[in-house]
Amino acid sequence: MDERKVLTSYVLRIRESLIRAGVRQVVVSPGSRSTPLAYAFADSDKVMLHLQTDERSAAFCGLGMAKATGEPVAVLCTSGTAASNYMPAITEAKYARVPLIILTADRPHELREVGAPQAIDQPGMYGRMVKYSADFPVPEDRVESLEYIGRHVQRAVSVATDAPAGPVHLNVPFREPLLINFGAEDPGLSFRSVRRGTMIPDPEMVRWFTETASAAKRGLIIAGELPPDFDKDAFWKFVRSLGWPVLADPLSGLRSGKFAESEDLCIDQYDAVLKNKRFKQEMAPDTVIRFGPQPVSKPLTLFLNANRPDVYIVVDESPAFRDPHHLATDHLQCAPDMLLGIRAENPPSNYATLWTEANRIAVEETRRAVMEGTDEGAMAGVLFAAMPDGSDLFASSSMPIRDVDTYFLNTGRDIGIFANRGVNGIDGVVSTAFGVQAARKRPAYLLIGDLAMLHDMNGLISSRFGETDLTILVMNNDGGGIFSYLPQAGAGRYFEELFGTPTGLKFRSLAEMYGCQYDAVDSADGLRESLLEPKQTNVRIIEAFSDRQVNTDEHRKLWQAVGERLDAEWNR
Repeated sequence: MDERKVLTSYVLRIRESLIRAGVRQVVVSPGSRSTPLAYAFADSDKVMLHLQTDERSAAFCGLGMAKATGEPVAVLCTSGTAASNYMPAITEAKYARVPLIILTADRPHELREVGAPQAIDQPGMYGRMVKYSADFPVPEDRVESLEYIGRHVQRAVSVATDAPAGPVHLNVPFREPLLINFGAEDPGLSFRSVRRGTMIPDPEMVRWFTETASAAKRGLIIAGELPPDFDKDAFWKFVRSLGWPVLADPLSGLRSGKFAESEDLCIDQYDAVLKNKRFKQEMAPDTVIRFGPQPVSKPLTLFLNANRPDVYIVVDESPAFRDPHHLATDHLQCAPDMLLGIRAENPPSNYATLWTEANRIAVEETRRAVMEGTDEGAMAGVLFAAMPDGSDLFASSSMPIRDVDTYFLNTGRDIGIFANRGVNGIDGVVSTAFGVQAARKRPAYLLIGDLAMLHDMNGLISSRFGETDLTILVMNNDGGGIFSYLPQAGAGRYFEELFGTPTGLKFRSLAEMYGCQYDAVDSADGLRESLLEPKQTNVRIIEAFSDRQVNTDEHRKLWQAVGERLDAEWNR
């Protein structure tokens, strides 16, 4: 067999094994050494190819697709520092449990560590950030070599999607020449598939869980980030049988949909009410059940740390503990959906009533703050209220996700909410939002600060290679707004230089560069008017100018108003 046929069979075996394992989306960055695989993916109608010239952004775009669907997504790059640029997204994928398939093309073994250009030590380069890593053999006319590749591709995807999901790395060396035969027939794969069962609770776990839930006097459910396919109908039936309030993180997906708006037990304002000293003292739970990771809210963490419930159950499909504050007393390893059929049938409790009444008060004050406010929180509330049914929101870390936690109120609209909270970074945010939109194919909105926008301006390149529908609201307070809420803000000296980090940059020219519709606003009313204007381009950027001190003052004013009303209720 000639070299070209050997190379063609080799890359087709990789491609078809990925497809058989469930990969349908591939993000490719241009490069010479990855040519054979790039051509193989482009020559198939079974995968959707996405282009992104910046590898760092490409990996985050793939991350967004996998996050939005829960399905494995492959990203492909050439050798050298191109592969190094994948590291930030790989780190996020590991800690956010996202199945990302990393394909790095490489020099053949004889060109490694000998001074060849674009050659670095790639095998194992991601270390413990990936769940599995394999360095493939160079293409050769050997049946056992192809069989090895086919099996290990499917093994890698299986490992990536098994709990806890995460990234895997396949390093693929190629010798020149790098061209393949287009239209070649798919190779016959002798290894068909990896099949896994569902982890379900055994009868003893069900008995213990039912008895424990039934014995609770002050039960609380905490819902962190949940997978896109989480069964919300079954969840709310389970909740109503318990009669417990649910502190729903915005990433849980429980604040939107047909149950959210009418479900009194869905508490969306716990962050605000838990800033009230007396409420925290009076509302200590004796039993907590948590689904998903710990929510965003710091007041919730402080509340749990101060009260440390007698029973704190974490339901997780993985044996890896996500318990940063050592609160858990019991870890139930099973798919969360598998527990939702259990019914405790607890009677209505005054504890739940107090939570729902406090939440009602906080919702009223939050709505008032959005109507009357002039800060970023009010503008965020305006955006959330304007989002249409059947759209998605992506929030940057730092202040945007916290404003989502405060100002995104329960709604009957179908709105998905996403963020990169694996390691809570602000890099790759634009690119991840593009990935979410590409996977879900719905109008998407990105809430982001000016510094995070500067971190990932290259992400806008995605808009040049395919259709998209993204509206970006940039909160430009000229620096790091979240630091104004932290203790270092009171130090005064060096604060602005080291933490405020003002740049004086504006994004009008960036919008012009990428052909984006652009508008600038400086108030909530201005944003309302802007959002009423029809969207005319694939990407729209609305730059909202604000003042960091005003933002801090207005947020604290809201929390004070909530606290004062709660105090008044306690004293009645």
